Amino acid sequence: MEKYEQWDSTWSFIFAMIGCAIGLGNIWRFSYVVYSNGGGSFFIPYFVAIAIMGVPFLILEYGMGFSFKCAFTDVFKRINPKFEFIAWILIFLIAIVLIYYMLIISWDMFYLFNSFTFNWGSDPAAYFVHNVGGSDNLSNIWNFLLPISVGVIITWFILWFISHKSINQGIGVASKILIPSVFVIMIIIVIYALTLPGAIIGINALLNPNWNALLDVNIWLVAFSQIIFSLGMGEAMALTYASYLSDNSKLSDNVLIVVASNSSFEIFTAFGVFSILGYMSATSGTPLAEIVSEGTGLIFVVFPKIFDLMGFMGHILAPLFFIAILFAGISSAFAFFEPIIGSISSKMNIPRKKLVTILCIIGCVCSLLLTCGISSYLVGIIDGFVNKFGILILVAIQCIIFGWYYGAEKLIPIINRQSTIKVGSLWKNIIKYILPTFIFIIWIVGIVELFVNSKAFELIIYSGIIIIVLLLSTVFYRIKD
Repeated sequence: MEKYEQWDSTWSFIFAMIGCAIGLGNIWRFSYVVYSNGGGSFFIPYFVAIAIMGVPFLILEYGMGFSFKCAFTDVFKRINPKFEFIAWILIFLIAIVLIYYMLIISWDMFYLFNSFTFNWGSDPAAYFVHNVGGSDNLSNIWNFLLPISVGVIITWFILWFISHKSINQGIGVASKILIPSVFVIMIIIVIYALTLPGAIIGINALLNPNWNALLDVNIWLVAFSQIIFSLGMGEAMALTYASYLSDNSKLSDNVLIVVASNSSFEIFTAFGVFSILGYMSATSGTPLAEIVSEGTGLIFVVFPKIFDLMGFMGHILAPLFFIAILFAGISSAFAFFEPIIGSISSKMNIPRKKLVTILCIIGCVCSLLLTCGISSYLVGIIDGFVNKFGILILVAIQCIIFGWYYGAEKLIPIINRQSTIKVGSLWKNIIKYILPTFIFIIWIVGIVELFVNSKAFELIIYSGIIIIVLLLSTVFYRIKD
């Protein structure tokens, strides 16, 4: 990373940050979370979570990045050299996320190519198992899926091609193209979806409020988890991007633009998703509750079935849908990659272009190892563990390190200098007290759920991740600058 490089405009930064926030989860995860956690009543804890966690923590990340203007690991090191080890743990957890994230993008690319001919046939579930994601049958672990392997190589090449350039020539230009494109495509899809027969069935199911759910603490925990997941909080991305800001940047204002864009996108998209699900329910006679699914099941199984039912329009909407997912995924991949590049470049003093090439080769090989007959099963295991166990607790630790050891009060004049929207003692108290408490509660609930429901093979994977991350973090921590 070039330490004094800056965004060529505020909009380059904003588009990059929106791209960081808007990813695969906004399209499939949010609508499912709303539906399964109180419907319309879920929006109350959702907006509360944005107000007392999403906005305050992003302001904290922007303030730290803007103030220090250095690599993520160097921020921790400057506060206290011992904290650098914690930063490396997060960097390598993010690297693991990027490795399986690129695999999911390759799945989408595979479906994009097949969306013109509907090669998934009449049984998309079987097609996904045999050609894309495999199953949880461990005997298939040695069956490598060649088409997906090719897709992995292509996606890593795209990431290399854009990331090896300077932030403005690479991420800046790409974000200005990809993010508006995602918004335009989803607007087209949602507007059409709202006109489908049966759309109202899906919308009513999505928004039907269960007010009793507000008394369930788990619904509130889910809302906070969704904001962390959706905004990419505490994953070094916002802090790294903010380190490239110019001195006249309006930090708080930029945070509100990014958060508002992200929330508007996922709420708007949820209307489209459930309109289409309502159409399938009305057309096939299947109850909507039996159609709704989370994650890969929705994107790669349910939606292909719906596109089949749509006839001619299905052949138009399917490519648009998978292109939107591809663009959203790639824009988020940049954000995952940038803190890794910056931290290792600073530590090893390796030029950006050379380092990006090395990291892309290593990352591609690691992603290829996941293109096996239990691919989707492995992704589910790794994703659940890294997010629920690793990244979540590190968000709370960052609140403590930045809020207590560095001192959140030091950032207040810096954040307020150019911003229209000011922060003060309320913001400081949220960062130091309220936020880490909430996150720690979420972490405890998530960990209990994770380990109670885990099988022996999954526990082996968890142990492997812990060992690898701690070993790599120790090695890089001990390297002398």
